[in-house]
Amino acid sequence: MRHRAGYNRAVPAVSIICIFLNGERFLGEAIDSVLGQDHHDWELLLVDDGSTDGSAALARFYAADDRRIRCLAHPGGGNRGMSAARNLGLAHATAPWVAFIDADDRWRPGKLAAQLAIVSAEPRIALLAGTVNYWGSWEGRADVLTPTGHVQDRLVKPPEAALALYPVGAAGAPCPSDVLVRRDALAAVGGFEDQFTGSFEDCAAFGKIFATQPVWFSHEVWLDYRIHAGSSVAGMIGGGHYAARRRFFLHWYRDWLRQAGIGVVERAVRRRLWRDRLRPGTYRYTALGRLAWRLREGVRR
Repeated sequence: MRHRAGYNRAVPAVSIICIFLNGERFLGEAIDSVLGQDHHDWELLLVDDGSTDGSAALARFYAADDRRIRCLAHPGGGNRGMSAARNLGLAHATAPWVAFIDADDRWRPGKLAAQLAIVSAEPRIALLAGTVNYWGSWEGRADVLTPTGHVQDRLVKPPEAALALYPVGAAGAPCPSDVLVRRDALAAVGGFEDQFTGSFEDCAAFGKIFATQPVWFSHEVWLDYRIHAGSSVAGMIGGGHYAARRRFFLHWYRDWLRQAGIGVVERAVRRRLWRDRLRPGTYRYTALGRLAWRLREGVRR
C-alpha cells in the first residue's frame, strides 16, 4: 500500500465505489489496482454488503493506511444486494465523477487518467466505458477481449445505445468495474434499482442513462474482469435461471420506458420480448451470449 498523507483536496475528481460480500480472496488486489493508478485525485468507498469472512477487516486495514479510503456498511451489517450496496456508496460519494470496481476485478494502470482525459475533451459525456478483458489467464485459461457498444470512440446520443446494446440489442453492454459516470447523471435517473439484487442491476441503472443521456464507448482496455466460479458471469452461465432473470429485467425496463415516455425504446423492448417468446435462447447470438458460450467450458472447471 502507498500512504498519501499529504493529499488534502476537499472534493476529489472521482469517487470510486467498491462493493463486496465475502470478497477477502481478491479484495486486496482490487484495492491495490486503485492505489496503483497514476491519477491520485480520488476517494475510495469500500461498501460491505454483509460479509462474514475477513474482507471487512481487510477493508478497515486499507482505510487506516490511506485517508482517501472509507468503509461503509448497511445498518446492522445486513446483506441487501448489489444495487443497495452501490446506492449506499453513491449516497456518500462527493466527486463529480463516479467509478466502480468490484472486489474480484482489477484495473489496469492508467485507467482513471485515460478516462478523465476523454470526458475532459468531450464534456457532454454522461457515461464512459471501454473494451473489457474477461480475464481467465489469472488461473491458466484464455482471456476474452470484448468491445463495449456498437461503435467506439464517438459520442452516442440518446437513445441510440439503449437500442443497440444488450439485452435490447446485440452489442456488448458495459461492465460496471469499467464504467466512469457523472454522479449527477446517475442521480437524475434514480441511481440503481434496489429490486435488482444481483443479475441485471447494472443493466437497469445504465439502461436508464443510455435512454436519456449521451455516452461514449472506447476501444481502450482498462479492466481485467476476473472469471471464476463466484463471478457474475459464471453465475449467469451456470445458475440455470438466466433466461427468467433476463425476462424480468426486460419487463421492468419496458415499464420504466413507458413511464419515462421513451416510446422508441419501449417498442424495441416489446419486440425483443416477443422474439424471445417465439425463439427462446436467441440471446446466444448477441455479444454477451457469444461471450457466455466461449467461457462456458472454462467456468465449469
